[in-house]
Amino acid sequence: MSTDVAEIEAKIRLLSFEDKTELIRALIAELDGPADADVERAWLEEAQRRHREVLEGKVKPVSGKRVFEKLRSRLKR
Repeated sequence: MSTDVAEIEAKIRLLSFEDKTELIRALIAELDGPADADVERAWLEEAQRRHREVLEGKVKPVSGKRVFEKLRSRLKR
């Protein structure tokens, strides 16, 4: 690690939790680059399709609490 990076890291460690969070989000966004419009559109269409299926009674929604209970149970195996 270069001296510059080590100095920056030391300064970052002095930041508040909120400032660290904001910095991390900004850096990740920069690394990720701009969002792909096609992906955003595809997710919106998928969410709308799933919403319709719930409204039409084709699928039964599961509570978030139940989803996480099942997930924790599977992870313990």
